[in-house]
Amino acid sequence: MRLENDRLMRSQAFVGGVWIDAAANGTFSVENPANGEVIAEVAHCGGDEARRAVEAAKRAFPKWRALPAKAKGVVLQKWADLIKANLDDLASLLTAEQGKPLAEARGEILYGVSYIEWFAAEATRIYGDIIAPFTDNQRIVCLKEPVGVVACITPWNFPNAMLARKIAPALAAGCTVVCKPANETPLSALALGALAEEAGVPAGVVNILCGDTEEIGEVLISSKGVHKLSFTGSTRVGKMLQAACAATMKRTSMELGGNAPFIVFDDADLDAAVDGAMASKFRNAGQTCVCANRMLVQETVYDAFAEKLAVKVRALRVGDGASGEADIGPLIHARAARGVRGLIDDALGKGARAIAVDGFESPGENFVQPTLLLDAAPEMRVFNEEIFGPVAPLFPFKTEEEAVAIANDTPYGLASYIYTRDIGRIWRVSEVLEYGMVGINEGAISNAAAPFGGVKESGHGREGSKYGLDDYLNIKYLCMGGVKS
Repeated sequence: MRLENDRLMRSQAFVGGVWIDAAANGTFSVENPANGEVIAEVAHCGGDEARRAVEAAKRAFPKWRALPAKAKGVVLQKWADLIKANLDDLASLLTAEQGKPLAEARGEILYGVSYIEWFAAEATRIYGDIIAPFTDNQRIVCLKEPVGVVACITPWNFPNAMLARKIAPALAAGCTVVCKPANETPLSALALGALAEEAGVPAGVVNILCGDTEEIGEVLISSKGVHKLSFTGSTRVGKMLQAACAATMKRTSMELGGNAPFIVFDDADLDAAVDGAMASKFRNAGQTCVCANRMLVQETVYDAFAEKLAVKVRALRVGDGASGEADIGPLIHARAARGVRGLIDDALGKGARAIAVDGFESPGENFVQPTLLLDAAPEMRVFNEEIFGPVAPLFPFKTEEEAVAIANDTPYGLASYIYTRDIGRIWRVSEVLEYGMVGINEGAISNAAAPFGGVKESGHGREGSKYGLDDYLNIKYLCMGGVKS
C-alpha cells in the first residue's frame, strides 16, 4: 500500500490537537483481512487517554460553541474538500484495513463527505421559535443550543462514513467530540483526524483514540463531562450502553442491528428488483446494517426472480479488494466468516437449496462464497439472525397480508424494501411496515438529505437531514415577563 500523502498514515491517538502514544499499553496490530498481513501498529489507549480526551473536548467546547455558524460551516467544508483531494489514499487505507473493493471504498468516502458538506450548510440553519403566550405580559422564546461534549462510537464496516456522519452534525451544532472507532479499522478514522487538523478544526474539538474498548467506553459512559453518546453497532451492546448512560442521564442516539425484509410483489419490475437486491444485499460483502436480510418473493414470480438473481450472483468475483477486479472482498475476520458459514449449513440442513458463485475457490479463511438460499423457511436461523455476509435467503409468500406479517415478525426495525408498481400497495405496505426506513423500488436508500435510523430494537435517533442536527441540540425555553410594565 503506497500513499501519495504519507501524513494520512497515523498510528498515534489524536487528543487535544496533539498526536500521542498510549501511556502504558503500547500498541495493537491492524491486519488486512484479505491476507492477514499486519499493516500498522496503533496506540493502544486506555482510561487515562480517554479522560485526557474528555477534558480536551470540555476545554474546547465554549470557544467552538461561540464560533459563528457560518465560520463552523467554512471549517467543515474545508475538511470535506481535503477528504475529496485525498480520495485515492483514503480508499487504499480503507480497503487495506476493512477489505471492501476499492471502488466501494471510494464510494464510502464520498458518501461520508456528503454528510460533512450537508451539515456545513445546515450549521447556518439552526432555528428557534417564538410562541404565542397565554398572557399579554409575557413572551415565549425557544432557543436551540449544542448538547456539549459528544462521545461517538463507530463500527468497522464503514470506518470512514460512520464517523463522518456523527462528527459532522455534532460540530455543526456546536458540540465537540471524543471518538472511539473500532479497533479492527482505526486507520481511516485517524486519517480523518489528520485532515480535520489540516482543515483548521481547533485543538480539542475532535479527539480520536482506539485501544481498550472496555476502559475507554467506561470513561465515556461514566463521565459527567460527556453529555451525549452516539453509537452504531449491535443491539446487544447498544442495550448495555443505553442502560449505563442512564446513570448520568446522557442523551443517546442508537443505530443498532437490522433484519431487513426485501419484498418483491408479483407486479414488480423483476429486472429492477434484481438490480436493487444486488445493490442492497452484496455491497460490502453483505456487511451492512441495512442490507436485505430476508428476501420475500410472491409465489407467482418466485422462480422467475430467483433465476434472474442467480445469474447475477454466479457472476460475482471474489477476491482481495485491492486488486481492482473483485466485487466481493473478505469478511472482517475469520470468526465472522465461520458464523456466516454456520448460517448456510443450518439452512441447508433444514431443507434450503443453495445456488452459489461458479467455480469458487476461496482466497483465504475470511472469504465466504456468495450464496442464494432457495426455499428458505422461518425455522432457519437466517430468518431471525442478522446475516452480515454475502448470503441471500429467499422466502416465498402468497398474499400482501402474509408478506407484511413475515416482514414485521422480528424485534428489529431499521430498513425495509418493497418492489411493486401499484401505487395503492406502495402506500398500504409502507404505512404498516414497522421500520424506520422503506426503500420503494430502490435498493440504495441512504443519503445525507434523508433521516437514517430505526425503530423497535434497531434503536432511536436519526443521522442525516435536518432531523440529524436536532439530535445534537437541546431546546431552551425563555419566558419573558413584565413586557407591559
